[in-house]
Amino acid sequence: MIAAPRIGHGTADLAPSYDVVVVGLGVTGAGAALDAASRGLRVLAVDAHDLAFGTSRWSSKLVHGGLRYLAHGQVGVAHESAVERGVLMETTAPHLTRPLPMLMPLTSGVSPAQAALARGGFVAGDLLRRGARTSRETLPRPRRVSATEALALAPGLRRAGLRGGLLSWDGQLEDDARLVTAIARTAAAHGAEVRTRARVVATDGTSVTLRDGLTGEVIRVGARGVVNATGVWAGDLVDGLVLRPSRGTHAVLRAGAFPALRTAVTAPVPGSSSRFVLVLPQPDDTVYVGLTDEPVDGPVPDVPQPTEPEIGFLLDVVSAAFDHDLRRDHVVGAYAGLRPLLDAGDRATADLSRRHAVVTSATGVVSVVGGKLTTYRRMAEDAVDRLVAERRLDAGPCRTRALPLTGAAPRTELARVEAPSRLVRRFGTEAPAVVEVARAVTRLPDGELLAPVAAGVHVTLAELVFGATHEGAVDVDDLLDRRTRVGLVPEDRASAVPAAERALALAAGSTPISGHR
Repeated sequence: MIAAPRIGHGTADLAPSYDVVVVGLGVTGAGAALDAASRGLRVLAVDAHDLAFGTSRWSSKLVHGGLRYLAHGQVGVAHESAVERGVLMETTAPHLTRPLPMLMPLTSGVSPAQAALARGGFVAGDLLRRGARTSRETLPRPRRVSATEALALAPGLRRAGLRGGLLSWDGQLEDDARLVTAIARTAAAHGAEVRTRARVVATDGTSVTLRDGLTGEVIRVGARGVVNATGVWAGDLVDGLVLRPSRGTHAVLRAGAFPALRTAVTAPVPGSSSRFVLVLPQPDDTVYVGLTDEPVDGPVPDVPQPTEPEIGFLLDVVSAAFDHDLRRDHVVGAYAGLRPLLDAGDRATADLSRRHAVVTSATGVVSVVGGKLTTYRRMAEDAVDRLVAERRLDAGPCRTRALPLTGAAPRTELARVEAPSRLVRRFGTEAPAVVEVARAVTRLPDGELLAPVAAGVHVTLAELVFGATHEGAVDVDDLLDRRTRVGLVPEDRASAVPAAERALALAAGSTPISGHR
């Protein structure tokens, strides 16, 4: 049995005031809601759109240990990333994470000096792992591999001039938007009021004015403190906050473009010793190729769009490492996200620090900006610490470092969960209940609930129904673009729309079920 998620929509029935109002339900906002609620504070967390609507769903789906930050001398950021990677993989979200082997092929385009530099970097990365006290069972040590082993791991590599490879390990997320959903549901389980389709149109630090995205109703809610976790839109909510967003683009290809690929591949960008393009195999028979780092000017769009030059750049870099050229028609989808980087003058966005910052406005709103997905928990902790201190809130210490998210369990326990492997990867110990809920709501047989909803689409009707009943999904976009990621491939999305519409209709027509609601 699963308790109701308490993820609502709009502004109806909100209390007149809360200890903390969190604005933004990306990974950092959801994390701040969980942090504050688990300290015993009364929390309202809102988003103008949906869970994981912004940057949080456009990542590389990695739990990154911080190796690339060492290349820019950001040792503190690298250590923090390694620590938070370990927390996610071993304590808070083992069900949503897994070790990812990453191969850097030593081709003719990689000089011995570059190879030595890379090897030194991987050794330093392993020192970060050890310093973070992440076990070797979770993330094995890096090592040199022969050309034969490199080709066994990635059969399509360019053989001419291949003299082996460097194999390292990092963390991979099942899905970034699923992480946000799990955090939000965990916050709700600790008493937070979580609402989507509730836009903050004004705040003075002791209240927020909300507009209901479904009805248009406008209400005012009191707050002892406000956290601004709106990412690239943070400067729209408070004055004096200047960001320099950068766009990171990924191309999505079918797994057939990289036959029998058993590892991620790190392809060096020509002319650079610290920039790479990653080939990242996914569990749904797709491969992500990314990413870019391009400065963005002008108004921030709700949904950033990748550009053709960026896609071409990614294909060109990866093609240099493989025996077959990747063509534009190999690309079945593409996505882009905007990093909320603090302005640092004339420096290129690729060189700006990924360290987060917590800033208090003149009206007392605490904004948290910068950072990255892996370190969301620490960002949330720092923001709530600042708010508690400045507003003198009666709150306990941060608990989230040792607080498992909903569905989390040790990997040995997850291996014993009796449910389809896809559901275990996405819901952990809740996987059997996902099927139970869908069975009770729809009265359909398991064969229909657990079958792929369309040819080549791995999503099941059971998880779509659960998205509508327990994860706050309101419409088809919520189900296909955020609760699942079918929308990353437009062709697949179109074929899955009827199933999403059916799931919403079934959920809307169901009566409350004892133990599930």
